[in-house]
Amino acid sequence: MNLARRTMNAPALAAIYEKAWRPTLFYLASGRSTAADRRDARATLRLDGSKKVLDIACGPGNFTRYLSNALSGDGYAIGLDYSEPMLARAITDNAGPRVGYLRGDACTLPFADGTFDAVCCFGALYLIPDPIAATREMIRVLTPGGRIAITTSHRADNPFGRASRVVGSWSGLRVFDNNTFPTLFAEAGLLDIDQQIHRLLQYISATRPTA
Repeated sequence: MNLARRTMNAPALAAIYEKAWRPTLFYLASGRSTAADRRDARATLRLDGSKKVLDIACGPGNFTRYLSNALSGDGYAIGLDYSEPMLARAITDNAGPRVGYLRGDACTLPFADGTFDAVCCFGALYLIPDPIAATREMIRVLTPGGRIAITTSHRADNPFGRASRVVGSWSGLRVFDNNTFPTLFAEAGLLDIDQQIHRLLQYISATRPTA
């Protein structure tokens, strides 16, 4: 296990992740606040009513609980993570009537094809051992007409981007180019592919066709 993954599995990090660690690092990396990211996530996934949502690598549930608040009726959000300390924190801090948490491997999701109306992974694909396999799994469990959204690293063509690649190599964080995920989405037949770059992060969303 590399340095980045060891850090994410540390109980001490789980305790401060939602209120200090993530807001600070993501603001420095993207210039965006957690509140803005949450609002955009909810809008991008087009959440309402009885939709079923899967939040991959949910950490302490800081997005999962927020997304569940947009749902009603039989709608629910499941947060999946491999880190036991993060899931323990999620259950303590971000429980709710339409949210649940599950320990699992993002590369082999324990769900049938087409289970979820929305699937997301915000700020974790660069930590997963096989991010391409994990993304394909996300697409597999997405229902026709459903929405997928990810936030991940971006290798900018400037000194900051080159530095991020060096730091990533040392720490175990992957840094992706402009084409990796839009190309993967297109090859999987997804539609409405949208990519936005904010400093060192890229935000990508798409729709699975209905036929």
